[in-house]
Amino acid sequence: MIDILRQIAVVLGALAFLAICWWAFSPKRKKRFEEDAKLPFADEEPSTDEARGDKDESGDKSGAKQKQGQDK
Repeated sequence: MIDILRQIAVVLGALAFLAICWWAFSPKRKKRFEEDAKLPFADEEPSTDEARGDKDESGDKSGAKQKQGQDK
């Protein structure tokens, strides 16, 4: 009895895997996935640190110290 349940589970798992692969590689979804893949590289809107008040005591922008520390 347990062997039949295991076989059913394997078949259902394989069908689920194939369904996900079909969904992911379907030609009608290709354009959407290509656009989504480019999202991390999209330019963000420039923000002004002065408008938010992100200056430290020396008058430098807070990001300047971070860049300086990362260059080492």
